[in-house]
Amino acid sequence: MNRLAVSIILIFGIAFALYLPTWLEDDKEVVLSDKDAALMPNYEAKNLRSKLFDKNGNLTHQVSAETMEHYEMLGFVNFTNPEYTIYLQSDGSSWQLNADEGTFYDNNRIELVNGVQIRNLQPEDYIQTISTNFIEIDLLTKTITSDEPLVISGANVIINGRGFEANLETQKYELKNHVQTEYLPVR
Repeated sequence: MNRLAVSIILIFGIAFALYLPTWLEDDKEVVLSDKDAALMPNYEAKNLRSKLFDKNGNLTHQVSAETMEHYEMLGFVNFTNPEYTIYLQSDGSSWQLNADEGTFYDNNRIELVNGVQIRNLQPEDYIQTISTNFIEIDLLTKTITSDEPLVISGANVIINGRGFEANLETQKYELKNHVQTEYLPVR
């Protein structure tokens, strides 16, 4: 063998001997405290599509979102760009709620934040859309509340206000602070 071959073998042998202990070393296990573990999502989903049915097989809710993170220890689920549809069994109507962000809590409560749009999917109803930046929905009572400025629009009316309570089942709406109403005549 010539000197070049011996030098190359010697260099690789030294490099191998230097890195052998690190290759044989066990991977260090990262131990998270309960506090740190709670801040890590239990699972994540992208392009989520989910349908929820009642015990009689009737569709009650439909959810889609760009991303979803479930935090089991904290008791909530975060959504990015959620679209939530509520189907009411009493009269067959449905409402679609969109926002930039949403949080579903274990007590069947949803909070939607930023760019919130509530659309009535029945075109003949008086109220068609409600726009605001924050709403809270109780899925058990089918009620929606907000303390933020909002715009309620229908076929012939636009209402500006601050704060409201709405019951989707009974279709009763209470505006907490009325600012302005504009009636649009039918042409």
